[in-house]
Amino acid sequence: MTEKHGHQHHGKSSRDILSAEVILKAADIKKGDKFLDAGCGDGYVSIEASDKVGSDGKVFAVDVYPDSIDIVKNEIQKRNLKNIEAIVADITKKLPLNENSIDLALMSNVLHGFVDGGEVDPVMSNIVNVLKPGGIFAVVEFRKIESSRGPPFHVRISPEEVGNMLKNYEFEVVDSHEIGEYHYMVKGVLKK
Repeated sequence: MTEKHGHQHHGKSSRDILSAEVILKAADIKKGDKFLDAGCGDGYVSIEASDKVGSDGKVFAVDVYPDSIDIVKNEIQKRNLKNIEAIVADITKKLPLNENSIDLALMSNVLHGFVDGGEVDPVMSNIVNVLKPGGIFAVVEFRKIESSRGPPFHVRISPEEVGNMLKNYEFEVVDSHEIGEYHYMVKGVLKK
């Protein structure tokens, strides 16, 4: 597979600057949720989410990089977690999940790469496909400011840009605010 764009974020984690607890609280995760961490990286948010959704819930940690998923699988095994599944999948192609099966989908520090690569349409279509009607899509991104942390300024996207993207795919934007020092979250509810 050849990369068609220069922006690369494989292997990066925001663990040291934005806690999973903060992300999941802002996303309003609930016991029993079916939760998708799209572009999960090292899975630090997915692991925390498995505790939040409890034994009635399920976490799907999805990333295109097998090395990242191996890290998640090792952590799952080490902690003996039963409600989390780590999956290698390219979300620009297809998500190996049932249609209308996810209550809450999260994409943390990933969307800007799809924007930069011109891959928004297939990614958003795949997210919409797996979300339940009324399901929530929470997008966390680096604030569009010059900063030594995160992606280069020219690939950063603003909360307004994320909100407009969500509206283009049948979402109603219900919340947009800064979380942590470097990030913001935009949440949309699927209207289908």
